Amino acid sequence: MEKKNNNSFSIFVIGSLFFVFGFVTWLNSILIPFLKTACELTDFQSSFIPFAFYISYFVTAIPSSLVLKKTGFTNGMALGLIIMAIGSLIFVPAALNRNYNFFLSGLFVQGIGLSLLQTAANPYVTIIGPVESAARRMSIMGICNKVAGMIGVLVLYSVIFSGTIELVNSLPDITDLIEREAILQDLSNRVIVPYLIMATILISLVLFIKAAKLPEVEEEKNEADHSKSHKSIFSYPYLWFGILAIFFYVGAEVISIDYLVRYGDYNHIPISVAKNFSVLALIALVVGYLLGILMIPKFISQRLALIIQVFLAIVLVVVALTTSGFISIVAIICLSFAHAIMWPAIWPLSIRDLGIHTKLGSAFLIMAIAGGAVLPLIYGKLSDLYNPQQAYAILFVSYAYLLFFATIGYKIEKKVLK
Repeated sequence: MEKKNNNSFSIFVIGSLFFVFGFVTWLNSILIPFLKTACELTDFQSSFIPFAFYISYFVTAIPSSLVLKKTGFTNGMALGLIIMAIGSLIFVPAALNRNYNFFLSGLFVQGIGLSLLQTAANPYVTIIGPVESAARRMSIMGICNKVAGMIGVLVLYSVIFSGTIELVNSLPDITDLIEREAILQDLSNRVIVPYLIMATILISLVLFIKAAKLPEVEEEKNEADHSKSHKSIFSYPYLWFGILAIFFYVGAEVISIDYLVRYGDYNHIPISVAKNFSVLALIALVVGYLLGILMIPKFISQRLALIIQVFLAIVLVVVALTTSGFISIVAIICLSFAHAIMWPAIWPLSIRDLGIHTKLGSAFLIMAIAGGAVLPLIYGKLSDLYNPQQAYAILFVSYAYLLFFATIGYKIEKKVLK
């Protein structure tokens, strides 16, 4: 009974970390329109916000696993929180100087800390309790993540945009450079307090984790021995197809959520209303996630669910491109429902039977989160060249590849390639 209580407390502590994951990750949907205005950016330039954040996963995924071997899971989590706090503090000089490169540096450092934190926390959730209930624990963590994202978007919006909407809307008509600079600087300064508070909370969590004295656990050694017949990880083509699938999935998810406020502005919807679109998208993601838990594998296989959701996503993009206004926006919001099953379906199809290569394969899959960095850049460039609506056509590339993976790529073995 005591061990069960200890595990429950540990799960509560980790749940608070997943809350932090969501709070920090989904703030980009507000930061993009905010920095676009404060730093006077094009859509392409503002696309470096998700790029700076998500490219850190590519850079630090494998180094994070090496760090954790030295520090252990709990110390690794604490280190990740400290790095995230440093990234948050970089926002202070960035805001005072209205320096976009500083903002991007802060996001990149936050991403490094978050990558280390996730590399530690995700396996910890699996190992801390019975393996047969791991999916339930991960479901709880996922809900903590998305709920925090909803709260984060609403809180950050209320802090940095409250009382400034009319002022921001008047910027195009202000010709006096001194007056314009003063307004932009005032807007930039508004991120200082929330990010100082965020840094304080992150440091407090470090102390909380230390005081909680989470039990240190070791990864299980009973990995399957399927890999003995192959000499290297390159003997599993389906893994590499899966890595690319994660790349395209994350890119599509980031585009569909982080640019909703910008898309609302394109459709002449005030930001006070458009800020709710990201929250609705996260709700759609949670609904799809819960539906997947109920349906898979009792009523439908993960692979078939993936195929159905990809087709649904394609239909929604067609609707978004061929309609306008409210209907088009709703179609983009609903994409998050279609995305919900993609990560949990792609992951197991990609790492099955890897044996001793499972950990390294998982690290490569984490690196593929960089799709959230690369594809938004393409979207931003297309948005500048055409418009934010037509730029969503880039999603067809992602879904075409995901359809290939779900129907063919996942089952390609080395012997098929010979």
